[in-house]
Amino acid sequence: MSFAHFTLATRDPRKTGSFFEATLGYKPVETPDNSPHDLCWLEIGPGQQMHLVRIDDFEISAHEKEFGRHIAVFHDLDDFERLRQRLAENGARLIEPLRETPHQRFFFETPEGYVFEVIERPN
Repeated sequence: MSFAHFTLATRDPRKTGSFFEATLGYKPVETPDNSPHDLCWLEIGPGQQMHLVRIDDFEISAHEKEFGRHIAVFHDLDDFERLRQRLAENGARLIEPLRETPHQRFFFETPEGYVFEVIERPN
């Protein structure tokens, strides 16, 4: 079993989508015409998507952190520094991990406050 998509609430789906396009390289995909909400869908991997939906009164959870809710993604180690630069240039806050692991990783907080962990892709 693999996942199909996950959904994140945001006040501005297009702006949030643009952040993920510019930093992680996610690609926009068509959204349904019959959707009752302002949406932005992104392909994050083969057959996997991130759905961003407008929630006007959205507030980020206080539980977004390393030892709380976060989203972890694999990324090629040789692009870590360029990724950190893209993230910083696009308004992300870089966060060093609280504990050591045998693999390279770091965290970032999106401009809206979601926390992502970037982990060295295994060989």
